[in-house]
Amino acid sequence: MKQPIPGVVDPETNEVEVQTIWPSIAGYRSGQWMGKLFAIQWPNIYIFRMGNLFALLSIPYALILYFYRVSPVVGIRYRVTNRRVTICRGLSAQVEQEIKLSDFDHIEVTVPDGLAWYHAGDLVFQKDGQEVFRLKAVCWPDVFAHNCMGVRQAVVGVQQIREKQSA
Repeated sequence: MKQPIPGVVDPETNEVEVQTIWPSIAGYRSGQWMGKLFAIQWPNIYIFRMGNLFALLSIPYALILYFYRVSPVVGIRYRVTNRRVTICRGLSAQVEQEIKLSDFDHIEVTVPDGLAWYHAGDLVFQKDGQEVFRLKAVCWPDVFAHNCMGVRQAVVGVQQIREKQSA
């Protein structure tokens, strides 16, 4: 074992994946439209709601969207590593967009129409109050944002300590 502390990796030496998630089907326009239909509460009698009926009837189409979003060619996933947050596509997880952990200082969670039913939202990465990066239709966005900020605080904190020691 080459690590002095098991599980701790120097970001300058190796890039280590912390978490990978796949966006919700709410990332597609038809998925957002379905989310709006599924959220209809009328008539609010126990489980007997129009939204539940629409959800039941749309299962075949929702399955098509689900498998399309994870297909080897089209599939997009979001990754957090000890260096950056990336948007990767395809079977080989080719990086399309990225933001370094030091390039943002706050993450705001927004929930556009049609995403609330899926428990999904957009993560808006900000630097000094300005949007610098966005992840769309993230499932359980509060949890993913918390993980991104935790990794950022750990890595940036260690970098600041190293800079103070070397100065």
